[in-house]
Amino acid sequence: MPAIQHTSIETRGFTTHVAQCGNGPPLLLLHGWPEFWATWEPMFDRLSDRDRLIAPDLRGFGESGNPTPERSDQAGPDVLADDIAALMSALGIDRAGFVGHDVGAFVMQRLAINHPSRVAGLFFFNCATHGVGARFRDTRQINEIWYQTFHQMPFAPALVGGSRETCRAYFSHFLKHWSHRKDAFDGVLERWVDNFLRPGNLQGGFNWYVSQNAGRLAVMAGTAPKPPKIAQPARVFWGRHDPVLRSDWIDVVPDYFDDVEASIAEDAGHFVHYETPDAAATEIDRFFRRIGYRPA
Repeated sequence: MPAIQHTSIETRGFTTHVAQCGNGPPLLLLHGWPEFWATWEPMFDRLSDRDRLIAPDLRGFGESGNPTPERSDQAGPDVLADDIAALMSALGIDRAGFVGHDVGAFVMQRLAINHPSRVAGLFFFNCATHGVGARFRDTRQINEIWYQTFHQMPFAPALVGGSRETCRAYFSHFLKHWSHRKDAFDGVLERWVDNFLRPGNLQGGFNWYVSQNAGRLAVMAGTAPKPPKIAQPARVFWGRHDPVLRSDWIDVVPDYFDDVEASIAEDAGHFVHYETPDAAATEIDRFFRRIGYRPA
């Protein structure tokens, strides 16, 4: 593992924790749920010899602060995109490449639309778009998204965090069920439990779902306006076996990007970067070389 520098940076009224390593053009790595900065350690191992890798904890996650620590709808993709733009300013970075997954993938789409000059290129793992629409409530999918409603319940943090055992059981379920490689997180499960038992982190992560609910329901109902197409070059690498963000949803990706390459990671589920890190790092490297963000 390369040497990792941990810093805390004031952004928009709260502290953002950042883990970073390496030298070269900056790549910001944006995690999903249930994750925090450490989900990118396999990429640190493989890419830090050619990039400056910057993995922040989003507000309310990991070791970052949370300006709205109670149940809040102020943690949606536009808010988080503004947080990342502010973090870039604090770090003295005008423009960067982005790698993201799950929550991070939603944030990256809004960054590209709201802060286009900041974005050199976008690499997505499993990239849900507005075009998924009513597929979220398809009969084969509806049982997979129960947690998105549960996380909005005011008692959810107390139930999940009632003991170390309940917290372990909850996160072990997602890390295994959403993975194609079922042992991918076995060696780090206790770190994940420690992370989400930090005061406020359960509600901090659940606030993403509170904030996303109105938009999610509008997309499912077909009433959400279609966002503008994203102009920056993009790459989507989608895990074939993801049960929650299904790989067949890749069919609508070209409707939302002007310049996108999209393909399937055949041996991965939801956590492509953690389940198949060699393939993930190879594709990240190839994409940012291809678009000229760093030397070929």
